[in-house]
Amino acid sequence: MADGVRRDDAEGDAARADGARGLTYPFARVPEAGEGIEVAPGVVWFRLPLPMALNHINLYALEDGDGWTLVDTGLFTPASVEIWDGLLTGALRGRPIKRVICTHMHPDHIGMAGWLCERFQVPLLMSRLEYVTARMLVADTGRPAPESGRTFYRAAGWTEEQLAGWGRDYGSFGRVVSPMPDAYHRLTEGDVLSIGGDDWEVVVGQGHSPEHVCLWRRSDGVFLGGDQILPKISSNVSVWPTEPLSDPLGDWMASLDRLAELLPEDLLVLPSHGEPFRGVQTRLAALKRGHGQALARLERRLETPMRAVDTFASLFARPVGDGLRGMATGEAVAHLNYLERQGRTTRQRDADGVDWWQAMGTPVSETNDDNGE
Repeated sequence: MADGVRRDDAEGDAARADGARGLTYPFARVPEAGEGIEVAPGVVWFRLPLPMALNHINLYALEDGDGWTLVDTGLFTPASVEIWDGLLTGALRGRPIKRVICTHMHPDHIGMAGWLCERFQVPLLMSRLEYVTARMLVADTGRPAPESGRTFYRAAGWTEEQLAGWGRDYGSFGRVVSPMPDAYHRLTEGDVLSIGGDDWEVVVGQGHSPEHVCLWRRSDGVFLGGDQILPKISSNVSVWPTEPLSDPLGDWMASLDRLAELLPEDLLVLPSHGEPFRGVQTRLAALKRGHGQALARLERRLETPMRAVDTFASLFARPVGDGLRGMATGEAVAHLNYLERQGRTTRQRDADGVDWWQAMGTPVSETNDDNGE
């Protein structure tokens, strides 16, 4: 494929193996700014920068007749607009966008969706829960922080100073999301989309987000995995103040089991972060082991009562600072809620509104296999 889209022929001779995780990375390099790399017939890989520790998102364009179907879009920022302007006229050769698919509702995935849909007068395709949740969070932008949120984070052990900082930052979701389309086309489990004459099957996962869409081209084993299966990091699985008693980790573990039953090992997985890889069964098993090990460490520590913020050392390999406190708290509460659902922990709220968690019974076992997360 010419005109700015390169075919990376690294698959085979230059494939790089990751022995520690049993994965293979077929491509020798990642796309440079404004460049597309064809990673499978009719599938082009781009990257956009993110202004955070996770500094990029992978986007994919699928050849669709005389145009393209896009999968995910990046944040709505001046830098993203400039890059998209260049991609549309360069790597995508001025051919029209025909539809935009967003795997889920996080801003790095939907941020430019409205801008692209408006520019080309094309539909947005998402699952229902992802679309509705995104619209809800965009509508919250600029609103005063709700007291229920303060109650949630106070219960997790945040200080009054930290709560004040959260209140000042509340409602920022829509600041990096362009106005979303007022209508969308719903994607559900098992739907089959015809894109460029190929069939792409919708596979839905949960845990990282409510109803995450993946796309599977069975004919040649290409799987657009979004954030549901990442090669080197585990996706954030969090409880948020809007649903404080939820069990997203239970949803996540069930999704890992279901995907392990469904997907063959030789898939080419195209993730939203990191690099395309092969070895999906190995990776799914490692993700499940990693959470199992974290749960075992956590339950052992909970022999002594502690707050959610006191569990960070059991769950994370690095210190948690201000920029990561919200996600770390959400993930900690997700693990605690999971154990509570299984009857393995209890919580008691003290007079100051702080929850203290303690283990019950014999701690869960932990495997010796290191997930490397």
